[in-house]
Amino acid sequence: MIHKFGKALSLAVALGMGLASTQVAAQDNLEKIMKDRGLTQKDVLAAAKTYVPTGGRDEFIAFSSGGQSGQVIVYGIPSMRILKYIAAYTPEPWQGYGFDDESKAVLAQGKINGKDVTFGDTHHPALSETNGEYNGKYLFINDKANPRLAVIDLHDFETKQIVVNPIMKSEHGGPFVTPNTDYVLQAAQYAAPLGGKYYPLSEFNDKYRGAVTYWKFDKKIGRLDPSKSFSVELPPYSQDLSDFGKGPSDGWSFTNSFCTERYIGGIENGRPPFEAGCSQKDTDFIHMINWKKAAELVAAGKADKINGHDVLSIDTAVKEGILYLIPEPKSPHGMDVSPDGKYFIVSGKLDTHATVYSFEKVMNLIKNKDFAAKDPYGIPILDLQKSIHLQLSVGLGPLHTQYDSKPCVVYTSIYVDSQVTKWDYCEGKVLDKISVHYNIGHLMTMEGDSVTPKGKYLVSLNKLAIDRFQPVGPLHPQNHQLIDISGDKMELLYDMPIPLGEPHYAVAISADKLKTHNRYKVGWDSRSDKKSAYRSRPGREKIVKENGVTHVYGTLIRSHITPEIVEVEEGETVSFHLTNLERAQDQTHGFAIADFNVNLSAEPGKTVSATFVADKPGIYPYYCTEFCSALHLEMQGYLLVRPKGMAASSGKVDEGQTYLEADYQKQVKTNVDTQAVIDSVVAYITSRNFKDFPSVVALVTDATDQLNFAADAKKKSEEYAAKKDYHNGTLWAQQWFQYQVKAADIGLRAKSYLEQNGAVEVKQ
Repeated sequence: MIHKFGKALSLAVALGMGLASTQVAAQDNLEKIMKDRGLTQKDVLAAAKTYVPTGGRDEFIAFSSGGQSGQVIVYGIPSMRILKYIAAYTPEPWQGYGFDDESKAVLAQGKINGKDVTFGDTHHPALSETNGEYNGKYLFINDKANPRLAVIDLHDFETKQIVVNPIMKSEHGGPFVTPNTDYVLQAAQYAAPLGGKYYPLSEFNDKYRGAVTYWKFDKKIGRLDPSKSFSVELPPYSQDLSDFGKGPSDGWSFTNSFCTERYIGGIENGRPPFEAGCSQKDTDFIHMINWKKAAELVAAGKADKINGHDVLSIDTAVKEGILYLIPEPKSPHGMDVSPDGKYFIVSGKLDTHATVYSFEKVMNLIKNKDFAAKDPYGIPILDLQKSIHLQLSVGLGPLHTQYDSKPCVVYTSIYVDSQVTKWDYCEGKVLDKISVHYNIGHLMTMEGDSVTPKGKYLVSLNKLAIDRFQPVGPLHPQNHQLIDISGDKMELLYDMPIPLGEPHYAVAISADKLKTHNRYKVGWDSRSDKKSAYRSRPGREKIVKENGVTHVYGTLIRSHITPEIVEVEEGETVSFHLTNLERAQDQTHGFAIADFNVNLSAEPGKTVSATFVADKPGIYPYYCTEFCSALHLEMQGYLLVRPKGMAASSGKVDEGQTYLEADYQKQVKTNVDTQAVIDSVVAYITSRNFKDFPSVVALVTDATDQLNFAADAKKKSEEYAAKKDYHNGTLWAQQWFQYQVKAADIGLRAKSYLEQNGAVEVKQ
């Protein structure tokens, strides 16, 4: 046997495999599995630490940038299970993003010079905060390639807004949020003339500039307000990552930089490349900006206008004492303010040191006007040694630092060494190191950017996977590795392949802070967060022609699309508006039409639209794309596009089957028997405290709707039978039955939920 009885038994207990009479069997099964799969006890313990039982929930939710996919990746921790991709800058068919009219309007906000940009390079997600704590309301994500920001509402995980920076041509250092989400920071990366004008590179020093933009966030409506946003002009250095101050440093922002040599390359002309000219100096500069005073200066009218956007010039920033430079190790890629706001840490990719700056020391230097020099643009430069608390050698290629829940403990990613270093930034000593696979970029701890980091886990965002996973061709996934940081020594628990884009950075929030919608109010436009002007109710579906457009006001519910047949003439513009009538959570319907690139996702309560030109005569089936019920395949319809000038069809249809009285009576008996089953389920539910379970209340509401529809179909069936039209009587009896089946399905789901979640019987 691989392990002694005591160890195996302890492991069985840890894994919940049963005790008492099943102890020996559990031991044998566990050891057999370990032997067959070549697992060590360490492997099994690591698996136990990440395992979330079926139906269980993760403690934390991570939001990772999706790189060139233009999306955000959502996964749970510690399970590392991917939960969702959030579409931001690029169309995404499953969510209908970029296919329905409502989300097309959001994407259109991100047009550049009037042109659609159908990709984004997402880098840095940031969570909204209240008093420096993550509040779980909004997520912001940038697009490095095209300087844009997107706002994602975490009540429904949908992108609600995209803004385009009016003066930048690239950006990287953003988004970062103030402790109360008053502003969202976005820093330029590669210097360019502000506003988009052309100047030759020979005028680089005079005409090219960097900048930091402070986007005003309206917390009442959850949108960025460009009219109240502003920028601070910076020298033509390449700005990089940023952070806002906390506590004593609140009111200041910090942005590091590289290529302060202002080298302009030219390898095609025989000159050394950018990487040579941009790494000659031993230090680059932190840009330290008093953003609160900057906002006051803008309000006082001291900003210039560039493309209609307020910009404080370098001269104004220097004159008003809101902009300072602090030397930092060259080519840095990290700017991280401590939870208490007293320190900020920077690392240089071409150095081995992490540098801890003291905010108190920096402010004393500024107060006493104790400056070491000025840069070519007149900005005061503080003395490096007088600004720092300490420097520590942490490894070759340090990048990004995250904070632990333990005081003074931080973790820094070490790119060249492929390691994470745990160290004490108060006393300046290395505590532990762990190897990762491979070439780590950023890393994150749980709520590590907030005033109260949670510790427990760290995720290493590795740029290379190499040999870690099954080969899938030359383009490999990247590797997010979960590390246990709860003890003195770090422990690697899990390798997670990331098969989307080039994830750059991630943030993680306690799952209980997220308060998501399970469904929308019926007829809701989720992108504008208001009732849709095109919503429809059952029985009120209609097709109308308005201003030359044929509008189809329809509904979706298990298992039919109303209307089922839409007829238009060649060349007409058609606009489908479909409302999902379901109230039960997770009862999404889809909608697709052949040939017209129509693909919609309608979550419960949502109204979505698709507008297109029916430019070719023909028969075009449409159907529900989500497997929503037993008769999902029957959830269908036809768009008929008749040739231009042809008269509309009469509507008369030759039936494929004729039903008689015996068929009618047989179907009615089935329906009566089915109702008896439904009644028993209803009796069970109503005899329990079902109103204490919101999910069950929603299911009961949906089931009641279905039974109301069944009653209406029953009435029609009986009316036809009374006229001895057993054909239509049978068909309506079948529809009566379909509503019953759906009601029973919903009711049984509610009953199972009550049984599994401890519902108690109540006295009637």
